[in-house]
Amino acid sequence: MPLDVRQFACLTDNYGFLVRDLASGRTAVVDTPDAKAVLDALDAAGWGLDLILNTHWHPDHAGGNAAVQAATGARIIGPEEVRRIAPLDEVVSDGDWVALGETRFRVIGCGGHTLGHVAYHAPEANLAFVGDTLFAMGCGRLFEGEPAQMWTSLQRLAALPDETRLYCAHEYTAANARFALSLDRDPAVSARAETIFEARRRGEATVPTTVALERATNPFLRAPLLAPDAAGPVEAFAQVRAAKDAFKG
Repeated sequence: MPLDVRQFACLTDNYGFLVRDLASGRTAVVDTPDAKAVLDALDAAGWGLDLILNTHWHPDHAGGNAAVQAATGARIIGPEEVRRIAPLDEVVSDGDWVALGETRFRVIGCGGHTLGHVAYHAPEANLAFVGDTLFAMGCGRLFEGEPAQMWTSLQRLAALPDETRLYCAHEYTAANARFALSLDRDPAVSARAETIFEARRRGEATVPTTVALERATNPFLRAPLLAPDAAGPVEAFAQVRAAKDAFKG
C-alpha cells in the first residue's frame, strides 16, 4: 500500500518519521525522540496521529511517548523493554504484524544495540524503519547484546529485498564513511563516501539508504571480507565493531 513518509531532524542528530497510509489517512510516528518536534511535524503536515511505533527503549527513541500520547491520543506499540522508561499500550516482538490502515508492518526482532530492539518492515511499500540497529554505512553500538546477536540481526535486515529503503534513526553517515575508508578501499566504498561528504557539505540528509547499498558498502556487513583472518563471521564482525568503537577519525 502507498505510504507517505515525512522525515524530520531533531535533537542533535536524530531523525523522526511520520508515516501516513494514504488509503486510510491513518498516521504513525516511528519513535518519539523529541515530543515537541513530533507535534510540530504533525502540525506542519496537518495530520492527526494514530500510532506510536517504538523500536527500543532508549530515551532518544521513547522519551517523548507520554507527551505525544497526551497531545494526540495515539496508541503506543513497541517491545516490552520500552516500559523501562515510557508508557506502552501494546507489546510486539519478532514475527508480529502491526496494521496502519491498509498497510501492514512485520515486526523484525533485531536485538544487539538493546536486547529487545525491533524494526518495522512494510513489505508492500518496500521500506523498513530500523532504529539503531543498522545505519547508513554503520551499525549501532552493542550496549546490551553480544556480537553474535547483532550479527544475526544485521543479516536479517540485509536479507530484505535489495530495493528496500532503510530508515535509520541518526545522521551518523559521514563519520561512518570515514571509518569505512580506514578499513576498506573498495571502489564502491570510496565512491559512496565521496557522495556522502558532498551531501553533508550541502546540508542534505543521507537517510534513507537501501539494502543493496548497505550490502555493497557497509563495513559491518562486509566484515568477513575486512577481517579475513577471523575464525568466522561473528568474530570478524566483533573485530570491526571494536575497531569502530576505538576509531577517532
